[in-house]
Amino acid sequence: MDRGYAAPPPVAGGAVGSWEVTIVNAFMRRVYYWMAAGLSLSGAIAYLVLTSPAFMLLFFNPATGPTGLFWAALIGELVLVFAFIGLIKRVSVGVAMAMFIVYAALNGITIGLVLLFYTGASVVKTFLVTAGTFGAVSVWASTTKKDLSAWGSFLFMGLIGVIIASLVNMFFRSPMMEWVISIIGVIVFTGLTAYDTQKLRAMVLEAANEVTVSKMAVYGALQLYLDFINLFLFLLRLMGGGRD
Repeated sequence: MDRGYAAPPPVAGGAVGSWEVTIVNAFMRRVYYWMAAGLSLSGAIAYLVLTSPAFMLLFFNPATGPTGLFWAALIGELVLVFAFIGLIKRVSVGVAMAMFIVYAALNGITIGLVLLFYTGASVVKTFLVTAGTFGAVSVWASTTKKDLSAWGSFLFMGLIGVIIASLVNMFFRSPMMEWVISIIGVIVFTGLTAYDTQKLRAMVLEAANEVTVSKMAVYGALQLYLDFINLFLFLLRLMGGGRD
């Protein structure tokens, strides 16, 4: 039988009660656990791409470019993330976990191929900057009294703009346009990190039972995972040093 999550008793003056704080903090620990697991898996797969020529050749041929298997993995990523968002309320906890794990593994292939074009030192430096930025923004979003819900529409419009501009620049290949897109991308995903963190902290108090909370934790992990990865990739465009 599911463990119920009844609404807490009213707290005088509208203050946040200790019951709520305990539930929210426990939930966010689960979110960050799953996010860290996804990032670790993606990192391990990316490392395999970088260090194993045989594995790398399955997805990228230096003479001809990306292979059919790479495109299959990329399409699989897109299908999985949209299926995850659309089906999260209907699938079981186990299926939600499996979808997240498979997505993180497939994304590791894509990340590994991107990292082939950057020096190891610049990748490590960018990762540390990304982790520091993500951590600082998450802490701020968790502790600020400012309501960030109004940011959602602006950040979504910014995200659409970045996607469209990136697609257009695939044809023009303008270094200046890529630089501008990267700057905007960093701003958008830094904002999304704060927005998603605060949104997740509010969402858990509306959960009806443990099954819902478990699925919400995996869903939240996917959101923050995407924020972290995209922030890292845009920062890498700005800070990364290319291989000779």
